[in-house]
Amino acid sequence: MAGFHGCQTGEVGWEARGCVDWQAYAQGEYVGHARLPHVPEYRLRVDDQIAFVFRLTREETSRPYELQVGDQIRVESLTGDGPATGEGAVENDNIRRDLIVQPDGTISLPLLGQVRAARMTVDGLRQQLEERYQQYYKAPAITVTPLLFNTRLLDLIESVDARQGVGGLKLDVKVTPSGKIYLPGLGSVLAHGLTLEELKEEVDARYEATIPGVAVTPVLTQRAPRFVYVLGEVGQPGQFTLQGPTTLMGALAMAGGWKQGANLRQVVVFRRGDDWRLMATMLDVKGALYARRPTPADEIWINDSDVIVVPKTPLQATDEVINQFFVRGLYSVFPQFAFGQFNFDNFRSISIE
Repeated sequence: MAGFHGCQTGEVGWEARGCVDWQAYAQGEYVGHARLPHVPEYRLRVDDQIAFVFRLTREETSRPYELQVGDQIRVESLTGDGPATGEGAVENDNIRRDLIVQPDGTISLPLLGQVRAARMTVDGLRQQLEERYQQYYKAPAITVTPLLFNTRLLDLIESVDARQGVGGLKLDVKVTPSGKIYLPGLGSVLAHGLTLEELKEEVDARYEATIPGVAVTPVLTQRAPRFVYVLGEVGQPGQFTLQGPTTLMGALAMAGGWKQGANLRQVVVFRRGDDWRLMATMLDVKGALYARRPTPADEIWINDSDVIVVPKTPLQATDEVINQFFVRGLYSVFPQFAFGQFNFDNFRSISIE
């Protein structure tokens, strides 16, 4: 976008427009037309706010369930009678226990001590206990019954349960300046530059690998604020919020229009590229603002964080130099020189159109 515009090449005046499609100006809906979307595909950016709606899938998994830290199981022997032969045999020892898988992934059982349970299937743990208890029992007949399982999923659901306020399992997050969001059980997830569909695929895949049984739906609840900055010869310079697609003339209107003596032929727009590189272009909107050009090529769309500078005309700048040097400078120090001299203040109202 760097360069200079405003050469007016190929632009036509009102007299060359020919027939006008007046039907476009006929009676219609005051709410406006159902125009095309602002952008064909919205991509997330810093400070966007997203609501994640969590849903339990309740679908069969393709692999056997593996015990997790915090799961509760019951270990018991259906027989437990009859001691094993040989040294170390015991008689009718009751091994029935309700156990919780400890943070180190083990459970504690009589005679065996600490036994690894995390990341094992229920049947795999049963077979291991069966083999190890055979040195104490003739027919251990061990059973393992899950009492409380999938505890990581339960913890996740509890962490995002918002039914007390607005209802549903929902979590509101904001894209950080680093372009990431933070979700329970996952930590940081890069969201900047992704569409909502791409973000859903990423989060679902990561939950499937760590906490299966849950699916999320991201909803954009609030866009990051977008601003334009208008400086120079305008009615009200400052920062203005872009509520929707806005053109250069629309931004000037938000800033209270242009002042007398504004150089509308050399309006400068500064813009940051995707890599934050600063670019600038010079635009000529005088013909459009004075209704002399029906299709101004320099009436461009404004981007977020654009800086628009409306400079003074050369005559206005010269008049200010004269005012500073003579009226407020030399004549204020030597008022006798001002007597009978030409009044330069008369030039202040002159402007070139």
